[in-house]
Amino acid sequence: MLDILFEDNHLIAVNKRPKQLVQVDKSGDVSLEILVKEYIKQKYQKPGDVFLGVIHRIDRPVSGVTLFARTSKALARMNEMMQQRQMKKTYWAIVKTKPPQESDTLVHFLKRNEKQNKTYVVSKDTAGAQQAQLTYKLIGESKSFYLLEIDLHTGRHHQIRTQLAAVGCPIRGDLKYGFDRSNADGSISLHAVKMEFLHPVKKEKVSIEAPPPHDSVWEYFKASFQQ
Repeated sequence: MLDILFEDNHLIAVNKRPKQLVQVDKSGDVSLEILVKEYIKQKYQKPGDVFLGVIHRIDRPVSGVTLFARTSKALARMNEMMQQRQMKKTYWAIVKTKPPQESDTLVHFLKRNEKQNKTYVVSKDTAGAQQAQLTYKLIGESKSFYLLEIDLHTGRHHQIRTQLAAVGCPIRGDLKYGFDRSNADGSISLHAVKMEFLHPVKKEKVSIEAPPPHDSVWEYFKASFQQ
């Protein structure tokens, strides 16, 4: 079953479940890309191969808005928007440690280690280092956890996970970046909650929101917003 958040002739957005793969990899598991292609093929009775381009992908243990293009024109225009940072991407992250400031902009230089599939904070003059920037604010807290809202300004590999860990706030369940235990389902508590951009063809503002997963900690924070 797919949780479709937005759909027209040019774009389709899905609320990705934690642990769901966006694109085929060496694991051989069925990817979201394949499921969306099959959905389009059946719904619109399309013969042959279905075109689908991945615009916004998120890590396997992460949940939330995943955006695909249904035409090559939409894909090219959306990729250009991404490169020019004209798309606003908002995430929620649950962390155990209260951040140093209630809101702040973090700027680091990051470098990916391909063999480890992990990203490290490095000095500015390190070969291959890329600048990464995000803004966060504290929007909720419980007895054990804090909820951060994050606006992502650059799109580096494992950027949010790396930068929050660098300020002492690893994401709940993220063993790779320093959290002390895994989540029961193997997810991490990072969710792509909202995406805003101008439609590549209609030139109208599009805002897509994805509810967080059904998990006791996420449910606590969702309930606190509804009070």
